Amino acid sequence: MEEKTIEKHELNLLDAEFVKVSQSSIRSVEGGHIELSQVGAMSIDGERIEAEQSASCIMRGDKIKSRQSISCITYGNDTEIESSLNGLAVCRENMNLKNSISLVTAANTVNTERANTLLLLSREVKGDVQTLLDWKSALSVGAIITGVIGLFSILRRR
Repeated sequence: MEEKTIEKHELNLLDAEFVKVSQSSIRSVEGGHIELSQVGAMSIDGERIEAEQSASCIMRGDKIKSRQSISCITYGNDTEIESSLNGLAVCRENMNLKNSISLVTAANTVNTERANTLLLLSREVKGDVQTLLDWKSALSVGAIITGVIGLFSILRRR
């Protein structure tokens, strides 16, 4: 078993079975169990990811726990997001959102506590969540945007 502990470094690629990083910036992290604290990373890929006060562009793993973090894209099987900001959060099974904001959230089951999202796609939602668009209004907005783009393309041809 390979274990790496990194603190206050700038790295390009970090690959190990057990990874523990704090107060660092990394281009790409890959591993089995990844623990991040105050880390900025472009890509995080692991079986089990725990991120606290961290920022990432892409976070992909089997079990993800994100607390007080920012992520553009989060993709996992079992995901827990607490007091965090996500652009796109996709989960195959269960997603727990607590005091978080996500632009687009998609999961089989979503458990929420004081969560806000622009668009929520889920078979089952438990808890209180505020969405800006439900499926009806998302369909309406999509139709309006498509109509406006079509109108401008017709006018531009003339």
